[in-house]
Amino acid sequence: MKIAVPSPGKDLESDVDSRFGRASGFIVYDTDEKTFIVADNSQNLNAAQGAGIQAAQNVSSTGAGVVIAPSFGPNAFKVLKAAGVKAVTCSAGTVKATIEDYLNGKLSESDAANVEGHW
Repeated sequence: MKIAVPSPGKDLESDVDSRFGRASGFIVYDTDEKTFIVADNSQNLNAAQGAGIQAAQNVSSTGAGVVIAPSFGPNAFKVLKAAGVKAVTCSAGTVKATIEDYLNGKLSESDAANVEGHW
């Protein structure tokens, strides 16, 4: 399974980004291989609109089955759901701790967006 987490950093000890759509990138951890990649999302940093949708498409294209972030807007949530990617909310912390919390059953799948759209 692949788990994506938004982060401004490039490793598992990096903080979780509080933003989903405008995160500079996503750390995508492969639980089977115990490896990760950093998926660039910088094209959305200054997007006038649609950043959440594009970020959701980026996450989906990595093969991630789960994305963990502090918040998801309604459009991003719809795109993730349509792609079969589980949206899981978390609080602040490191990417590594967040992934461990999910794998240990401390975080659960969201059933709806938890912030309003920006437009």
